[in-house]
Amino acid sequence: MRHGMPAGHGMPAGRGALRSGGLVAALLALGPLAAACGTSSASDGRFDPPAQTVLPPVAGVPSAPVPTPNERALPSSSPGAAPGTVVPLGKPGSWRVTTYYTAVESLHGGAMTPVKGCPTLRCSRGHTPLGSYPADFLRVIRMEGSGRITSGPRRGRYLNWSHNTGYWLDDSTRDPKGRPLRAWESAAADKDVLARGQRFVITACGANVPAPVCARFRQARWKVTDLFRPGYGGRSHADVYVGEETGPGFSRYATTLTGASLGVLS
Repeated sequence: MRHGMPAGHGMPAGRGALRSGGLVAALLALGPLAAACGTSSASDGRFDPPAQTVLPPVAGVPSAPVPTPNERALPSSSPGAAPGTVVPLGKPGSWRVTTYYTAVESLHGGAMTPVKGCPTLRCSRGHTPLGSYPADFLRVIRMEGSGRITSGPRRGRYLNWSHNTGYWLDDSTRDPKGRPLRAWESAAADKDVLARGQRFVITACGANVPAPVCARFRQARWKVTDLFRPGYGGRSHADVYVGEETGPGFSRYATTLTGASLGVLS
């Protein structure tokens, strides 16, 4: 689920409570998978690509250097930094990195529940029948913002949800600009810290993160495609998209990194 509150469209109830109601004013628990959410406008918004499969950690790939406590954070526009240089951002160990993802219908159960909404993207608060889906699948969608349908006549499409729009069918998951989200790349942050389009890396994961999981996060090169709504995201909070859930083991990536360190890519 997402926890901060980004700018843009409405936010899914869960990703937003701390998005709206995750971006809710406190973390909504959704089992192990929900532990990681954040809140940006992406899930709040009506737009999200076909979610990409989460890749397993790749051994032996060097990750960005971890800044020491004595290193001073430098602005992303630090003059003289060579292209590709990682410049520490903020105080080391001060970041909270939440995650959001795309649910997959076949991985969820519960009573089949009918849904009404918009059959197309350019619509809001529709009342068209959109099919029936497992209750748990719908619960995750309302936390994360999107889910891939795997059965019935709408198989392969996405059922998306936002606080302001309700449910709608789409051919993708999207950011607030309508562009497909990219697994292990799309991210949201406070515009006062990371501007839209800025690239950054996670240089340290904080405590209690298994080494293989941390390695996967550190290998990623994130790009800010969404901004938190003022007052919700926080200056030391980033929300990153880890793609489409793949099964029980996926919960290790749908997590929250507490006490993380970030670096801006020059």
